[in-house]
Amino acid sequence: MDMSITIGLDIAKSVFQVHAVDAAGRVVVRRRLRRAEVLKFFSKQPPALVALEACGGAHHWARQLGGLGHEVRLLAPSHVKPYVKRGRKSDAADAAALAEAVGRAQMRTVPTKTAEAQALASLHRTRELFVRHRTTLICALRSHLSEFGIVSAQGKGGVRQLRTWLDTLSADIVPALAIEACRLIVAQIDDATTRIDAIEARIVATQRSCEAGRRLATIPGVGPITASALMAFVPDAARFASARQFAAWLGLVPGQRSTGGKERLGRITKTGNQYLRKLLVIGATGLIRYRRATVPGGTAWLQGLLARKPARLVTVALANKMARIVWAVLARGERYRAPAASAAAA
Repeated sequence: MDMSITIGLDIAKSVFQVHAVDAAGRVVVRRRLRRAEVLKFFSKQPPALVALEACGGAHHWARQLGGLGHEVRLLAPSHVKPYVKRGRKSDAADAAALAEAVGRAQMRTVPTKTAEAQALASLHRTRELFVRHRTTLICALRSHLSEFGIVSAQGKGGVRQLRTWLDTLSADIVPALAIEACRLIVAQIDDATTRIDAIEARIVATQRSCEAGRRLATIPGVGPITASALMAFVPDAARFASARQFAAWLGLVPGQRSTGGKERLGRITKTGNQYLRKLLVIGATGLIRYRRATVPGGTAWLQGLLARKPARLVTVALANKMARIVWAVLARGERYRAPAASAAAA
């Protein structure tokens, strides 16, 4: 093989499929490999263009193959799917589609994450897992006690109230077996809370030790958790040509269904990283509720939107604006400057 060879590699847990074509599009290799054979196969090949789907394990293989001298490009699965031959869904067909898709001039690629960025992303996913687990436990506790006529308000205060009642309940009100079951749930809630607090402390320490993380935290509505998540899931913001492209990648821009010169905008697309989008929307919600004076864009902009649109729509619009500011901070290496400060400097 030479540099004119393009290889589509469909990865899996145990069986991998290789599909290589030359510059004229002729198939030169079509082969199945076991997991232990992958690096041996590519170590014997001259440097080539290798395409992988950006799925589980793809970043690891991209780093491994890149270390062997190959040019590795990760493609989003949704971008590869149109090139799969109709009615031929198989590993071989997927590998052939990768080899064809990566040669398109307008094909966008996914940047390869470093091992450190993936480790930080794993920490965030672990925290999210424990948060969901704790929420499930709290819902179970509320459900069990409601069967005996014991209900409380929503939020953390309501959970504390349930715990207080649980300590004072007698067998005349709630059977002893139910009390025992609820106390087991409470113990699990406490354990999950302890683990979440430990993970968040580690995330905050990582964010504060990084210069980019400290710059991100200067943006109103972006706290240590959001700043750290952006560091983990956005390895290179400069790959996006503009702030709007970055916001579109996060799914915070309206979907278009325009034709005949008429623009029709619908709901936000909700594509991209759901975790980052959720954190930005939560940050925007907090700004609107508690810190309106520090909203990016100014209070007048926010009040004008709230007068015309529902609060939830305004929250998403503010999250869009925050995403664009995040891109500017990351891509240009600057700190956030409030609008008034920017006008005074001008």
